[in-house]
Amino acid sequence: MADAHAKPQHDYHLVDPSPWPLISSMACVVMFVGAVMWMKGLFGLPEGTKYVFFAGLAGVLYAMFGWWSDVIKESKKGDHTPVVSIGLRYGMVLFIASEVMFFVAFFWMFFDMAIFNESRAIIPEVGNWMDTGKAWSTWPPKGVELLDPWSLPLLNTVILLLSGTTVTWAHHALAVGDRKAAKLGLLITVLLGVLFTGVQAYEYQHIIHEHLFFNEEAAQSGLYGSIFFMATGFHGFHVLVGTIFLAVCLLRLQAGQMTPQKHFGFEAAAWYWHFVDVVWLFLFAFVYVTFG
Repeated sequence: MADAHAKPQHDYHLVDPSPWPLISSMACVVMFVGAVMWMKGLFGLPEGTKYVFFAGLAGVLYAMFGWWSDVIKESKKGDHTPVVSIGLRYGMVLFIASEVMFFVAFFWMFFDMAIFNESRAIIPEVGNWMDTGKAWSTWPPKGVELLDPWSLPLLNTVILLLSGTTVTWAHHALAVGDRKAAKLGLLITVLLGVLFTGVQAYEYQHIIHEHLFFNEEAAQSGLYGSIFFMATGFHGFHVLVGTIFLAVCLLRLQAGQMTPQKHFGFEAAAWYWHFVDVVWLFLFAFVYVTFG
């Protein structure tokens, strides 16, 4: 009987029963339903109701903290064997690949509207479709005022490219055992991520306040603004998640939890951050410059 409960003599790790997948799913549902309530109103609650969204967000953050804590505990117990570590790497690579396809969908929509815009004019005269097709037949759509790509968008490009170099510096410093340099490089990266988010929030405030995308003249051209906010907004969300990811790594470094031989959490965060950098380069090159 004692042998039945002995430590497994293999390189694999069977995860203990965990509540975090269920809690994460439920919190995400609450958060996104709350977002709809905030923007449009739902279930008898008026537009502008915010508390449901923030309740869901709090649940997501709680699940993130609990799930990551469990993974760190597994690592400390020695459950992350070489075979398990390979599986973690495969999982992160597949996750980033799925995120790439997520953004491909937005780029596809934007390219379709920008390159094949003339075909939109060939629309049957049904309801308001004729007016919509006429508005989409030119690019940018009539009434839409575009942003100057060489001001705030260029600034954010420089910020993200610089953050890519600092996170690489921090990663290499940790790999050679220079913990002081690793902490400094990671701190700078986190601050640059916060700065990027601040600049993008200011840009959004400018767009909304000046009615650049949504105004009376562009009454039938709202698709441009919708695509713009979806593509750049979801990227901004990824920057926020990446910043949290790196901040957790910084706290772990401060606690002395990572070593030159074992720091996959930091490595995965660096991969994710470089992915965010590359996506922004495509956004800047095409959404702001080429088709702007």
